[in-house]
Amino acid sequence: MLTEPRSGRLAAWGNALLAGLVSPDDAVLAVVGEDAVHRVEGLPGEEDVVGLTLALGRLRGLGVTGFRVALPAPGHPLGLSGPPEFNARALEAEEAVVCSGAAFGLVPEVYEAGPEGDVHTEVVWHVLPVREAPPADVPSLGEAERELAEALREATEVLTRLDVAASGPVAEAAIDAYRARAEAPRRAGARVTGGQGYDVLSPGYPPRAVRVLELAERIGMLVSLAYGGGHGGAVSASEMTARSAALRPVERTARRARVAAYNSVVEERERR
Repeated sequence: MLTEPRSGRLAAWGNALLAGLVSPDDAVLAVVGEDAVHRVEGLPGEEDVVGLTLALGRLRGLGVTGFRVALPAPGHPLGLSGPPEFNARALEAEEAVVCSGAAFGLVPEVYEAGPEGDVHTEVVWHVLPVREAPPADVPSLGEAERELAEALREATEVLTRLDVAASGPVAEAAIDAYRARAEAPRRAGARVTGGQGYDVLSPGYPPRAVRVLELAERIGMLVSLAYGGGHGGAVSASEMTARSAALRPVERTARRARVAAYNSVVEERERR
């Protein structure tokens, strides 16, 4: 199973809950995942921290009709619309959820708790006001898919030129990404129409969104391996700098595609 940002899980399963496709208990179970507990702080009308089930119901009552993902990075406020306070918190966390239908956003804060040997992860989502404006730099699903195909070619060319692809794990990741692109339509259809096995996105997402998210995740893995999975022939500082500069646009494309996939059901609903 490919790793997901917590904001992706909250947005995807929150959207499924709002659409009536899953129960509140199932949605919260999927959002929490392997964490111990998720709580929500700053919810309007609540002085204390509340549980995620109550928070999702309260957000619906406050007018929330959908959840979008933001995955910002320094110099790239991907998915954000302001104000500065929310953007700064989201950038620090490297992720956030932006509500549609009501001007709220949620930023996760992750804690480790428990005695040595039994440490577990707890998450507090901070609710903050957001500006009602188009999110920054989010492509359509079709645009994201086209950009990913080019990004995969670019990443492989860069790694080959720098002799990074000769290091085993990176080469294997590149091959895996190509296979994913070829096989994803069949797997995506099975997941979305089969009624079970939603290990990439929640019910309600189109097969294309599943396909885009899987390929974006695999390209992101490829870039991560290129940064830290062996130097290959690129051993000098200048060559390492060149590698980073060449792969930075590829990593940005993969992040944009992930956001497009998570946000696709909200974008489609608003177009209709």
